[in-house]
Order: sequence, then C-alpha cells, then structure tokens
Amino acid sequence: MKNIVLIGMMGCGKSTCGRLLAERLDRELVDTDAFIEARQGRSIPDIFAQEGEAHFRALEREAAQDLAQRKGLVIACGGGLPIQEAAMEPLARSGLVIFLERDPADIFAHVSMVGRPLGRDGEAAFLERYAAREPIYRRRADRAVPVQATPQETVDLILEGLEP
Repeated sequence: MKNIVLIGMMGCGKSTCGRLLAERLDRELVDTDAFIEARQGRSIPDIFAQEGEAHFRALEREAAQDLAQRKGLVIACGGGLPIQEAAMEPLARSGLVIFLERDPADIFAHVSMVGRPLGRDGEAAFLERYAAREPIYRRRADRAVPVQATPQETVDLILEGLEP
C-alpha cells in the first residue's frame, strides 16, 4: 500500500488533515517534524538554535529516507522538506504526494508562528518564503488540493482523488 505524502507551507493544515486522513483510512500518521523531535529528544526550535538550519535539513533527509522504506503511512512533511531533492525523491517514490494549497496571507494571519523558527521573521519574509516554495510544491506534487473551510472538507477532497 502506497504512502500518502502531504506537503505545503507551514501552517497549511498538513498535520491536522493528516491526522483525520489517517483515521479515515485506518493508517498510521507520521509527522516528519514530530518524528525528528522524537529521534533527537528535543524540539525543532532547539535543533535550529543549537545546530542551525543546515543540520535540521540533514535530519529531514534522514527521516524521509527512513519513512520512504515503510508502506501505508500518511506522512505530513515539514514545510521546508520538499525544497530538498534528496528528501522528496524517496518519499515521492513511496507514494502519492499531495500539495495542500492555502493562501499564505491567511496562514500568517490565523496560525501561530510560536515554535516555528522560520515563521518568526514577519509577514513579508513569510510571504517571500512562500513565493519561493510554491513552484517547488507544485512541481513535487502529484496533485494539489485547495484547503477548505474545515479540515474534514479538505480530507473529503483528498479522498475523492484517491484510487479505490
């Protein structure tokens, strides 16, 4: 059974929709950030503060390679993971990649950036980061799903596009 890999900007709903999707499909959800935190025994902000972004990206690549070896997962990727070919390539081979599209200004206005190291630089930096990442998300995705008014509605759209 192929994995379902959710990608998109931080705060777009990958973890929330991933949890609901996993419940509806009776699959295990693995959030790459939580997976890395559990392995490292510390938070993502601590990893960024102590070793920097480059070290965190290396941990993402390791996590992606490990998770791609497993089957039948719903994988919610950190927002920056898809910008790394070495991280996305094994995940893409392992399953269906879905880009959750959500307006970045809406994300910044309604999602707390506390605990998100790359979300603390203000709205202009957030929107700039989204503009740089969006074409990558689109290129990496097998399918794009617009985020709906509720996570349940978004999951319904995801499920509509899955093979029976």
